[in-house]
Amino acid sequence: MTDPEQGTRSTGRSGSGTEGIAQKLAGILAPIVGGELPVRLVAWDGSAAGGEDQPEVRLNSANALRRILWSPGELGVSQAYVTGELDVPGSLEQALTHLWTVIGQRGLSMPRLTPQLVLQLTKVAREVGAFGPPLPAPASQAKIKGRLHSLLRDRAAISHHYDLSNDFYGLILDDHMAYSCGYWLSDDPDYSLEDAQRDKLDLVCRKVGLDRKPGMRFLDVGCGWGSLSLYAAEHFGARVTGVTISKEQKAFIDRRIAERGLGDRVEIRLQDYRDVRDGPYDAVASLEMGEHVGEENYGTYTSTLFRNVAPGGKVLIQQMSRHGKHPGGGPFIESFIAPDMHMRPVGDTVNLIEGAGFEIRGVQALREHYVRTIDAWEDRFEANWDRAVAMMGEEVARVWRLYMVGASMTFRDGRMGVDQILAERPLR
Repeated sequence: MTDPEQGTRSTGRSGSGTEGIAQKLAGILAPIVGGELPVRLVAWDGSAAGGEDQPEVRLNSANALRRILWSPGELGVSQAYVTGELDVPGSLEQALTHLWTVIGQRGLSMPRLTPQLVLQLTKVAREVGAFGPPLPAPASQAKIKGRLHSLLRDRAAISHHYDLSNDFYGLILDDHMAYSCGYWLSDDPDYSLEDAQRDKLDLVCRKVGLDRKPGMRFLDVGCGWGSLSLYAAEHFGARVTGVTISKEQKAFIDRRIAERGLGDRVEIRLQDYRDVRDGPYDAVASLEMGEHVGEENYGTYTSTLFRNVAPGGKVLIQQMSRHGKHPGGGPFIESFIAPDMHMRPVGDTVNLIEGAGFEIRGVQALREHYVRTIDAWEDRFEANWDRAVAMMGEEVARVWRLYMVGASMTFRDGRMGVDQILAERPLR
């Protein structure tokens, strides 16, 4: 007969019954997590604690605990995960979803570091070999210096993320190389990521009026790998100027311009948005770039768009939104993915755009579309995992696995949104 409590029993080192590292940690964590561990914790000494039916979390090194002690919460756990000092052998998405569910059910929040808790943690850290000074940050963590949103710092922040490798992004993105939310018009299994991105690009071009006549001047602010710039020129006959501060992106688009014979219709500049002064353009779009300009510079961003579009011309801003205390996306995103990013509720962004002098013509929410987009990126990434590791190293690959899983969950659960905001410069 099976012991009905076997699935929740803790095991000591090598089954000897002695208290191992996992049991020591479980004892300290019990009052913090409001009861039994919500995971199956396996430590580097082979000890385990928590139910066998729970998602497994492995502490492969004392350094994992050391990082978490110095940076409690998301940052320390993220650092340990990307370095492989902490691992989740099963589905990362299922494990994180389970943890979020338990946190909600138990009403948990970040624990207060009382003197008693600090003493307990210090005692266990000494016993298990995790006591010591802070470890160096992982190599994949951003190291950005300088005045916030200065030209040099913005270039460094963008370079950290977008200059990673064009070939690496090619493992994740569709053939358009569109790195923004797609527009999913079908549930047909044959309807692909590339179809959704094509339909998004077509939607943007039509919203800003490029279908009215060929030859319209069109400004693409933060043009990425050129998906919108090239599409507008090829399918609507627009004369396009795209601006980016990523050297890798400009080099990529310039090759595509030459391959497609679009040199007379598309110009890509290595230029900060603040330096664009050759308007008015007939239409302007900026896809998921406004998050990177910073809160203090958002007025400069919207006034730049305003002065560069002709009276009566339309501007489309596709931008992510976020509520809560982490407008930058949280410690992991801010440290590993997009330093200096700033998001706000969509209503606040609409007010800022309106404050620049625009008339708001429409707001279209695309949150559910981003879940499908990121899930498609993740599927491509996992299918190319070995190539990604060979190209960038396992640490960077683990950063991106955590990034995509977490991002999909964030949009799925409504903690972030993304919207297309259509604005028009009044005739007077």
